[in-house]
Amino acid sequence: MVGLVVVSHSRKAAEGIAEVATEMGGDTRIEPVGGDGQGGIGTVPDDIVDALDAAEEGDGVVVLVDLGSAVMNADVAIEMSDADAVVADAPVLEGAVNAAVAATSPKATLDSVREQAEAARDVDKL
Repeated sequence: MVGLVVVSHSRKAAEGIAEVATEMGGDTRIEPVGGDGQGGIGTVPDDIVDALDAAEEGDGVVVLVDLGSAVMNADVAIEMSDADAVVADAPVLEGAVNAAVAATSPKATLDSVREQAEAARDVDKL
């Protein structure tokens, strides 16, 4: 199964986004990670590596991020990790929900889950 990692500058935001996506994602492994490791705002590559390793169940990991430096730190973490992982260019909440649903398919692949996360960019809210 394809796993998900939600990276936010706020640990609480990452946990909330993961909570919402989990409602739609059944058994999909969703790991929230965020904060600077000392209770503040930020992201830490080592913490992202730990989340990648926890989410990896054999079919890869799609990473959803909130802001620019989270992308940079997620890229660093992917290079440091043995997990097969990609960052989705998607809105973090909507992308996480789409990815969680897509990951429930028995035919889900890393690419198909990433594509569904990125499809959330085109969803109108009004």
